[in-house]
Parts: sequence; C-alpha cells; structure tokens
Amino acid sequence: MSSKPTQEDLAAIEVQLGRTPRDVHAIAYRCPCGNPAVVETPPRLSDRTPFPTFYYATCPNLTSEISTLENSPLMSEMNERLSTDIELAAAYRTAHEKYIAARSALGVDVPEITDISAGGMPDRVKCLHSLIAHSLAAGEGVNPLGDEALSLLPEWWRNGNCLERRQQ
Repeated sequence: MSSKPTQEDLAAIEVQLGRTPRDVHAIAYRCPCGNPAVVETPPRLSDRTPFPTFYYATCPNLTSEISTLENSPLMSEMNERLSTDIELAAAYRTAHEKYIAARSALGVDVPEITDISAGGMPDRVKCLHSLIAHSLAAGEGVNPLGDEALSLLPEWWRNGNCLERRQQ
C-alpha cells in the first residue's frame, strides 16, 4: 500500500537518484531495509510535462539488478511469448489497464497519455524497470511479466543499504 512521502523519504530518494526527485506523489514500495524503492509520480509534472511512468524505481541496488536482467535475452523471449500466448497477452493487457486505472485514480486528466502506460504495455516489453516497479507497487498477480522478471532478480537489498553506498 502506498504512503505519502515524508521529508526523510524525499531526502533518501534524492540520495538514491543523485538529484532532486520530481513530483513524488507517494511511496509505492519500500525495500525490506525500509528505504523507498518505488515511487508514484503524477501523470502531469509540476512543470506541466505529461509523465506516463506512474511507478518509478528509485533504489539503485534494485535498478542495477534490473539493468543486468535487461541485458539478457529475457525481453526478446517475453516479446516472442506475447505474440504467441493468448492468455499471457490477455493478462498483460489487463495489467496495462490496471496501471492506467491506478494512475487515473489520482484524478489528474492528461489526454496526451490517456491510453499509455509504461514498459511497453500492452503489446510489447521494452522496459523491465517499469514492469518490475509495477509488480512491486501493485503486488504479485497483477503484472505477469513484471512478476516473472522480479522473480529472476537476486535479493538486491542484501547488497548493502543503498543510501550508505551512494553517500560514500
């Protein structure tokens, strides 16, 4: 369940990203260490830019592991399965619809991104960062390909506290 970010959360995210975070609406998922790992970002930033990436991974330990996974053949394999597995394609489309519904629940109308979610949904896989962030935020069983990719990651939080590693 997401929670409003505290000043400590925003400071942690700034360390994680190496820059001031933009328009964090909520903390959507925390690492087992307690630090923010996925944030919710409104669909229109304060500078009026449309921003379809509602769930955004911030933990550098997590994003590093996802980047390693993105450099494997996994996304190509997922795209191939999406083109041949009707049930998987339907479940992935449902994940896309739930993503948009969660973002829309903020009550911010952004016509430029009405049917745009993230990660390539609903027809392809182009960003595991977005899909895994969605799975962590929404919980298991919502995004089948995000869940699958997440299950392939090592326990990233065991790499040490990301805040301490970033500040060194």
